[in-house]
Amino acid sequence: MKKVEDYIRSIPDFPEEGIIFRDVTSILQDAEGLHLAIDEMIHLLDGVDFDVIAGAESRGFIFGVPIAYALGKPFVPVRKAGKLPCETVSQSYDLEYGTATIEIHKDAIAPGQKVVLVDDLIATGGTIEAAAKLVESLGGEVVKIVFLMELAGLHGRDKLAGYDVASVVTYPGK
Repeated sequence: MKKVEDYIRSIPDFPEEGIIFRDVTSILQDAEGLHLAIDEMIHLLDGVDFDVIAGAESRGFIFGVPIAYALGKPFVPVRKAGKLPCETVSQSYDLEYGTATIEIHKDAIAPGQKVVLVDDLIATGGTIEAAAKLVESLGGEVVKIVFLMELAGLHGRDKLAGYDVASVVTYPGK
């Protein structure tokens, strides 16, 4: 039986020499790979008590929505600034060159709700750390953060040290 990592395409020297790009589209384009990826992410939630799943734009949507559907939970999108139509709260975070801002609807998380954050990849951890801060600013509690892939060499877990973080596949490098 194949494992999730068997469906992940590795592309050397992209976007620059010395980097191995881990391509999630190869999972999405294979029905068995997608099914396995979602099942494995759901398995990481065994025994976790939570109310809602939130996912970061855009690949957090791709994986978060089917997980929410399968578990009978609502899904909350965490979007790039200016994309949500109602009143929002926002959080900026640092990128390699500059900053970015993400937003969530002000009424998306109720005080006391237990939230699972989902994304495809943890690299430096900046996006998901900002998403966690948004959830907490609304009174929610982040009870688990789930990733399909982790690039351990970028130390993203360091930014998420106070959270329960799990990944289906971990690569040692960048």
